[in-house]
Amino acid sequence: MAKQVKVKEPVRIRTKKLANGNESIYLDLYKDGDRVYEFLKLYLIPEKSKADKEANRKTLELANAIKAKRIVELQNNEHGFKTNTTRSKMNLIQFVLHLADEQLAKSGNKRSYYYTLHSLAKHLEAYAGDKITFTKVNTEFVKGFIAYLRTAMNFNYENSEKKSKYEVLSQNTQHNLYKKFAWVIRKAMQADIMAINPLDKIDNTDKPKPEDGQREFLTIEEIKRLMNTPCEDDMLKCAFIFCCLVGLRYSDVKKLVWNDLYEDNEGAIILRIRVTKTKRCEDFPISKEALKWLPERIGSGDEKIFKLPKNDNSNRKLKHWCTLAGITKNVTFHVARHTAATLNLSLGVPIETVSKLLGHTKISTTQIYAKVIDANKKAAVHKQDGVFD
Repeated sequence: MAKQVKVKEPVRIRTKKLANGNESIYLDLYKDGDRVYEFLKLYLIPEKSKADKEANRKTLELANAIKAKRIVELQNNEHGFKTNTTRSKMNLIQFVLHLADEQLAKSGNKRSYYYTLHSLAKHLEAYAGDKITFTKVNTEFVKGFIAYLRTAMNFNYENSEKKSKYEVLSQNTQHNLYKKFAWVIRKAMQADIMAINPLDKIDNTDKPKPEDGQREFLTIEEIKRLMNTPCEDDMLKCAFIFCCLVGLRYSDVKKLVWNDLYEDNEGAIILRIRVTKTKRCEDFPISKEALKWLPERIGSGDEKIFKLPKNDNSNRKLKHWCTLAGITKNVTFHVARHTAATLNLSLGVPIETVSKLLGHTKISTTQIYAKVIDANKKAAVHKQDGVFD
């Protein structure tokens, strides 16, 4: 009997257990002699129902399809077939602008993507000219772009009233531009323009970071004021306060349907959704206070709970509503999520629990809110200084 030879797979699917019980799927492969881990942003969820099993089956199908694609790419490169040679000569800036137009054409709020991508295109041109092809986009190119961002001028500088404030890019703007650049590169890989992600070899310590602890949020007193202040869009008012209590993003609350809510064995109301940003299935327990802000159910289970305007229009209405309530903070819809985090921490909910409630994959993300609360406590104490002089 002939001895069976076990063939070593060039690409393997592996999973990593996450703190919330889900499993992150990634590929373990070799490229140019280096071992590479490619996280697919696909997740297996605990199988509590037939729907969960079916969701996992579809997720694994997609993971296997990506694996098969990577094997073909590796084999083509090994045998000298460069499937993306022509595409790699595409112009980077033109591709960025194409993605901007594509995002604007999509339904929902993509206008922020559009403007940020146009800003990214301007900065890429200022850094390396307007004839950048993808063949030039390697790790050294990325490192140079990061260095450029640290000292880059703000293109809105000439039109700004406070020139000293807007002369150079803020830390948060650098971070946002880099995030969009990384997103563009991922899109290029999906389109077979690039085979290797040059950002994989960038150390995390070198990547632009957001400003630490810069999170706008509402206090309990401010939430009460909003509750008692009329809003031109009552549905928006209900959705915003609901999110202040639950911690949902705008992208998730706008697509909620009544079937997303269910009652567990203990009688608690749970909201189960696949989060738009992370693509993970998450459970959000709903408090009695939050339930008060759900509109009256009319229609079938597939009907949307909140019928909301686009995000930029929502933010305009929010600002007007906050002004009527005497709140001068820069309030956008995302402030509701920050508010939910700080509200729970202020009420003594353990940080680990708050992290799970918000669906954070890293406790360090939740710790940002804890630092904000600590800073506010210090500021409150220092208000005593000089009172008794």
